[in-house]
Amino acid sequence: MPAAHSAAPSPDQQLLDLITASGFVGIEELARRFEVTPQTIRRRVNHLCEQGLLRRVHGGVSVPALNANVPYTRRQVQNLAAKQRIAAAVAEHIPDGCSVSIGLGTTPEQVALALRARRDLRVITNNINVVNALAGRSDIELTMAGGALRTHDLDVIGSAAARCFNAFRTDYAIFGVGGIDEDGSLLDFETGEVVARRAMVDNCRQALLVLDTSKFGRRAIVRGGHVGDVGHVFVDANPPPGYASLFAGAKPVLHVGPMLAVCSTEAGVQAGGAETESTQAGSAQTGAARIIDTQESTS
Repeated sequence: MPAAHSAAPSPDQQLLDLITASGFVGIEELARRFEVTPQTIRRRVNHLCEQGLLRRVHGGVSVPALNANVPYTRRQVQNLAAKQRIAAAVAEHIPDGCSVSIGLGTTPEQVALALRARRDLRVITNNINVVNALAGRSDIELTMAGGALRTHDLDVIGSAAARCFNAFRTDYAIFGVGGIDEDGSLLDFETGEVVARRAMVDNCRQALLVLDTSKFGRRAIVRGGHVGDVGHVFVDANPPPGYASLFAGAKPVLHVGPMLAVCSTEAGVQAGGAETESTQAGSAQTGAARIIDTQESTS
């Protein structure tokens, strides 16, 4: 299946990507990098700060406070081209006719959009954005976790979501995280997010972590799980040097770079893109796409 083509990042997106990767950049440096006047950069920075995507600090600009997540609609446009490349690679990895659990976050949402190219899927999710991406497909059966809805993110977390994931054993679990520490700890912003995510990973045959490089070193307050517990990690570029040892062993398999080739520290980048694994799926059921609330209680 040919990879989806994405439009070149806008100037604002390039600005966001640079500052997200660096953490802090001075106004004069930004003006030099983008070959514009400091006044022009200040106008663009002020516009992005008003949207909550950046924050002004003395001498320059930084990302928002890292112990609080930015609004979902704003995260949807951050690093969008990278997320779309990751999603296309994950869709190549997932075969037709399998079962998939998909978690919360904007990168899993992009994966759901890419999975429209697959057929005969059974999808379990706690993310209404995933449901919206896949609804209307007669050969994709959707199960949505019941429970209290987080209206700002349109998802269900905590024990309600965990009960849903615990009721299934999927071929694949696709999830994102708020951040990754240098020791490999997986981080999120709320305990309920971790509870739901760990239930997904505990109840799948193969776990796929999807993230862009801004998540390396990003602080979030709740720790749950380790990158070594994951089968595959899909990322848009090489992790920072301090994270290389996390991928030195056989697990997880790291899919990295513009074409998201399979990479290991010993073998290097192998040609051919992301590997595809066949499964004994047989779990997809053909029929009208529908949302099934499996929860009898949300307490």
